[in-house]
Amino acid sequence: MGDDFDGRIRTAAMTWLRQRCTPENPVVERSELLGFQFEGRTFPLIDNQLGIRKPQGMVAALSILTTYTHEGERAPYEDGVGADGLLRYKFQGNPNHYTNVGLQRAHEFGVPLMWFFGVKPGLYLPYFPVWIVAVEPEQSQVAVALEEAQRHLSLEGPVSEIERRYYNGMVKRRLHQPVFRQRVIQAYGAACAMCHLKHLSLLDAAHIIPDREEQGVPAVSNGMALCKIHHAAYDQNILGVRPDLAIEVRADILEEVDGPMLKHGLQEMNGLRLVVPRRRVDQPKRELLEERYERFRAAG
Repeated sequence: MGDDFDGRIRTAAMTWLRQRCTPENPVVERSELLGFQFEGRTFPLIDNQLGIRKPQGMVAALSILTTYTHEGERAPYEDGVGADGLLRYKFQGNPNHYTNVGLQRAHEFGVPLMWFFGVKPGLYLPYFPVWIVAVEPEQSQVAVALEEAQRHLSLEGPVSEIERRYYNGMVKRRLHQPVFRQRVIQAYGAACAMCHLKHLSLLDAAHIIPDREEQGVPAVSNGMALCKIHHAAYDQNILGVRPDLAIEVRADILEEVDGPMLKHGLQEMNGLRLVVPRRRVDQPKRELLEERYERFRAAG
């Protein structure tokens, strides 16, 4: 085995992920990643215990993984976004451990990796290809590019404000928003919290407090899984959710006369109770609901 093997496995793994992870169902289970078949044998795409997968016979790390942690729990490694807008991935333990060396080799050889983000225990949203574009031993971390344009970003000095805003926006669109969407939808059992619709392609993760505001954090407790019609109605203050989880339709909407969508899709929601996740930590925070409900009342 050698460089040819290394290239074949990366190509095969990413080709499989493109076929497996569709817009309708973009997540993949841990068992699938561990059971990946390559050239007639099982070749796991993630490590069974570690966050970095560096298989024997490969020149560099193959994948990195961010474990799902429930809100309020401390993540084992504090990955995040640097001041330059690039993502960081922390070394695991001794920088000279073979997995961390594998990340450094990925930088040296410029090979693509896969990054798996946990959206619930045993379920991941994959990003690929990604590249290690810098090794920062003082901080025990590497810088990761999510797209080709970031691979050529100079880290020798401070980036411009325009570049920083662009890369922060890109990370928000490509990483934070999709991860938030999947975590919310999974927490709500892949069903609309109002009408119980289960078509994934028609479900959104609605923010209680918009993400452009300081309180609008990408946490499940600031979200609700809603179908597109109820998401739009919620954002437009056609309906609201009281702090006691009762759905309230605006008075003027209740008086309108129109077709079946208005009657069955909106008016009949009035007085129903929002269906929330079983885990209390994933349920909407009461103080966020209170603030948003006051805005709904003011709009009405």
